[in-house]
Amino acid sequence: MSLFKGFFDSNKAPAAVPEKKPIPPEEDAVMEKLAVKVVEWKMAVPAILFLESVKPLNYIGAQAMVFFEPIVQSVFTFKDYSNLRVAMERRENVENLLQKIEAHDAVAYRKERLIRKKYKAAKKNWKWYQRYLGIFQPKIEIDPAELEALEDPKPNEKNIKPHDGDKPDGM
Repeated sequence: MSLFKGFFDSNKAPAAVPEKKPIPPEEDAVMEKLAVKVVEWKMAVPAILFLESVKPLNYIGAQAMVFFEPIVQSVFTFKDYSNLRVAMERRENVENLLQKIEAHDAVAYRKERLIRKKYKAAKKNWKWYQRYLGIFQPKIEIDPAELEALEDPKPNEKNIKPHDGDKPDGM
């Protein structure tokens, strides 16, 4: 009797991979709100670093949230705390939260660049007392249509660059 009997048979069909369940909408909404708040507080980089480092321990972290739930619920009134706890038990939700934070952070970065660009252009027309003394500085006006364009960028041919995996085999 061989220890590897049937191990090297290539005729076998591969084992079925279990399908991932879709994320429930209430959990997705809670993670979306959390991602928006993290970016609002400008804590995207520390949050990403923390979540990436504790990703293998996500189930233990969710159980710690269960332990602290009575304390948190007595001090704060979080309706979505249990939804977040359930969402954090699954590892793919941690990755989903990371992607949401990164997406919101990219939008915030583009907005900040637009504001700085407008500010720099407007600063060229300032008088000496506005520039050096900082008094009577005019407000910078940004068109809401420009901000909406930053919220939902549409990929066009100029922005799409093929990478090495897209090349045909003959090249």
